[in-house]
Amino acid sequence: MICEHMSNRLFPVCALLLVILVLTTGCGKKEGAKVTTQVAARVNGDEITVHQVNYVLSRSQNVAPEVAAQAKREILDRLIDQNLARQKAIASGLDRSPNVVQAIEAARSEILARAYLEQVTANLRRPSTEETRDYYGKHSELFAQRRVFSLEELVFTTKDDVAVELRGQLSGARSMQEIANWLQSRGVKIAASRGVRAAEQIPLEILPKLQAMKEGQVQLFDVGGGRYQVVRVVAFKAAPVDEATAAPRIQQFLLNSRSREAIVEEMKRIRNEAKIEYVGEFASVASAKEPKVKSKADAKAKAEDVAKPRAFKYSWEVEAQPGKSAGLPEEPSPK
Repeated sequence: MICEHMSNRLFPVCALLLVILVLTTGCGKKEGAKVTTQVAARVNGDEITVHQVNYVLSRSQNVAPEVAAQAKREILDRLIDQNLARQKAIASGLDRSPNVVQAIEAARSEILARAYLEQVTANLRRPSTEETRDYYGKHSELFAQRRVFSLEELVFTTKDDVAVELRGQLSGARSMQEIANWLQSRGVKIAASRGVRAAEQIPLEILPKLQAMKEGQVQLFDVGGGRYQVVRVVAFKAAPVDEATAAPRIQQFLLNSRSREAIVEEMKRIRNEAKIEYVGEFASVASAKEPKVKSKADAKAKAEDVAKPRAFKYSWEVEAQPGKSAGLPEEPSPK
């Protein structure tokens, strides 16, 4: 009787314990399921995570939301292929190859350096509304008076005396082909092209001069380092951009310019603090490569020139049509 009574009392307790055990096990499985959802695929036991897929996706440009799912699947397939190849490389001992070890170390060094420079520019002040409006007003050739040009170009490297002589030839030249023939007769190798260029795709130091040229006019530009460019304006058309449309691009452009300047200044600072010693064949090359800067003002001017953007770098509704590098192709017209 006693045993039967105890059995009757223990049964509900055991049943309760069994329910708790089942519930606990179920919760554990749910937590495990949540963890496994972070795994996108397994390749011979090696896991590829959703975070890896999302990281590659975040570095892809112009991925529309409606195709993001398809893009993720394509990225995952590429990561699987990459993982398979990596596994085979390790199995073959390629991870110990001197060239591979050197490449991995070079990539690691580049990633760390880039991360530091990104940290330098991370907290830069964004351009204000006043700065944006000021830039818009001072660069009417990019915005209010923006043009799209049809251009013929000859690019070449030559000595200064040939360039001086060429300037005297331009006014009497009847065509770009005649100028090209004149240069070739003096042993100058040229690259000729025609193309449609919007104002923002033209170097900022050239654009104001180009803006002042008339259709059919030819001009020689010294682009530095013994390189020259003969440009003929075939035609142009007005294509203004209003301030509201231009403002976001101007702010990004100014921020990019500010970032370049910050990086140049930071690299200059840490180089001055560092002990840098050129050794062996590089010792003599380093000393002869460049004369010492005469003053801090010269150093600052040089740093500013390095940091200076060469073009606005933003297209609007018109994209540049790349020119060809041989001969003078058919004459284009602005769109």
